[in-house]
Amino acid sequence: MSGDVTNLARVRERVEAAALANGRSAVDVRLLLAVKTVDATRIRALLEASGHTLIGQNRAQELTATEPELAGVPHETHFIGHLQSNKVNAVMRWVDCVQSVHSARLAERLDRAAAARGRDLEVFVQVNTSGEPTKAGADPDEAGDLAAAVGALEHLRLRGFMTIGANSPDPGRVRGSYEDLAKVRDAVVGAGAPGTADARELSMGMSGDLEVAIAAGASMVRVGSGVFGARD
Repeated sequence: MSGDVTNLARVRERVEAAALANGRSAVDVRLLLAVKTVDATRIRALLEASGHTLIGQNRAQELTATEPELAGVPHETHFIGHLQSNKVNAVMRWVDCVQSVHSARLAERLDRAAAARGRDLEVFVQVNTSGEPTKAGADPDEAGDLAAAVGALEHLRLRGFMTIGANSPDPGRVRGSYEDLAKVRDAVVGAGAPGTADARELSMGMSGDLEVAIAAGASMVRVGSGVFGARD
C-alpha cells in the first residue's frame, strides 16, 4: 500500500506541473482514481492514508461489492464505465455521479431511478470524440441534442462532458480528441438550453496522457494504472 501512496503523490505532482505549465492552478484539475479490479481493502487503505476522496468505478458488480466496505471513509464515487439499463438501480444506491451517459434512453432511465430514490443525480454526457468504434459515447454532432435532453430531466444535474482520448501514438491526434470535447462543451453552454448552464466540466485524460488532456482544458483526469499499476 505504501507504493500506492507514493504513486499517488507522483501523479499529483504531474497534475500540478501540467496545470502550472498551462497557466492554470492545480486546484482547477481534480484527480479521479479509477479503481477497476482494485479490492476494497486496498482502496480503503489508500484513501485513509492519503486523504484522497474521489474514485471512479467501471463495473456495476465491482461497485456494489466494494462500496459497502468503504463505509465510514469520506469519499465521492463516480461511475465511469459503460452502464447497462438493468444495472441502473444497483448503481444508483452507491454513486454520486454517472459520467457515462451516452444516450437519451439511459438518461431517462437514470432520471426515473433518481426520482424513485427521492434524490438528484449528477451526470456527465459521454462523447466519442475519437470516432473509434470500440469507444462508447455520443457522436460529437449529436452531443448537443443529448445534453439538452439531459438538462431537461428533472432529477439529473448536468455537470459536463466526458471522453476517452484517441488511441494513437500521435500526441496531436490525442490532443485533438480532447480539444473537440472542449468545443462540444462550449457549444452546449453557449446555446443556453435549460439545465446546461453549469455543464462546464471536462473529464478526460488518463495515466498516459493526462498532461495532454490538461493542456486541452481538462478539469478532471481519471488515473488508474499510474497509481495501482497495470491491471487486467
